[in-house]
Amino acid sequence: MHLHDHKGVTPPMLKYMLFVAALCLTACSPDDPAKPEHPEANDPPQSLLPTPGEHRVILAADPWCPHNCEAGSETEGYMVDIAREIFAEAGYQLEYRNYGWARTLNLARDNLIDGIIGALKGDALDFVYPEHAVGTARIALYTHPDSKWHYEGLESLSGKTLLVINGYSYSPELDRYIEDHAGNPELVWVISGVAPLGRALKLLDRERTDVFVEDRSVMDWYLRHHADDSAPRLAGMAYTAPLYIAFPAVSPKSEELTELLDAGLARLTDNGRLEAIMAPYGLSLSD
Repeated sequence: MHLHDHKGVTPPMLKYMLFVAALCLTACSPDDPAKPEHPEANDPPQSLLPTPGEHRVILAADPWCPHNCEAGSETEGYMVDIAREIFAEAGYQLEYRNYGWARTLNLARDNLIDGIIGALKGDALDFVYPEHAVGTARIALYTHPDSKWHYEGLESLSGKTLLVINGYSYSPELDRYIEDHAGNPELVWVISGVAPLGRALKLLDRERTDVFVEDRSVMDWYLRHHADDSAPRLAGMAYTAPLYIAFPAVSPKSEELTELLDAGLARLTDNGRLEAIMAPYGLSLSD
C-alpha cells in the first residue's frame, strides 16, 4: 500500500491500520536496547537476576576446566566446588553459569551477576579481589605439532600470528603485545564465544594460525577428555599467576562476599577440605 497515492484522503481501513500501528509504537519503549546480532550467550532471565537481600550468589565464566567447567555438569570445576561450599556455610546458595568471558565481565559490571570465576587480576582491574587466590594459572604457548618454534619472549613472536581469546589476560607483557597489535589480525587474532578452546585447536591444527596461548592445566584437561582432537605442541611457558574469584566494585555485596571467601579458604585449607576438593580434578595445593 502506498500512502502517498491517496492525496490526503484516508479510507476507513487505512485509519484502522494506522490506529493499530500507533498502539504498537506506544507499547514499545524507545529506550529498549537492541539485542546484539551475535550474542555470546543469552541474557539471564529477569526472574533469575540477583535481588536485594536474597541469599543467592551468581558466579559466571566461560568453561575453563578444571578451574571452572560446564555449568550443571557432574564436575563443575574445583573453583566452583570451593565457592559453593564456602558460601553454603554462610547461608548462600551458589548459582553458576556459563557465558563468553567478555560477556561475563560486562554482566558483572552491570550488576546482573555477582562475580566472575577463574580470573587473573589483569582480566578486570576494576573488580574487588580476595586476599587469597583459589587456584593457579600457568600460561603456555602452543603450536602445530610439526612446528619447531619456541617462545623466547615477545621478540620471538615476530612474523607469527598469535591466537587469543577475547577478554582474557595472559601475562603483563603478552597483554601489552595483544593491546598494541589488536587491530592487526596478521599479528593478533582474537576469537570469542562460550567454548573457544576447541575452535582454537582446530585453527591451529589447520595451520590457520601459528601460536595459541592457553593455561597448561586447561589444555591438559581438554586433551584428556577430547582424545580425537589433535594435540598441539607445547612451545614454551610465558607466565604463572594466581587465579581468583572476583566481584564487581559496583555491587554492594562484593565486600561481604570477598570476606566470606577469604575466611572460607583459610578454613578449608586448615581442615584439609581444599586438598580433597581439588583431588578429583588431578590437582593439589602444590600445583
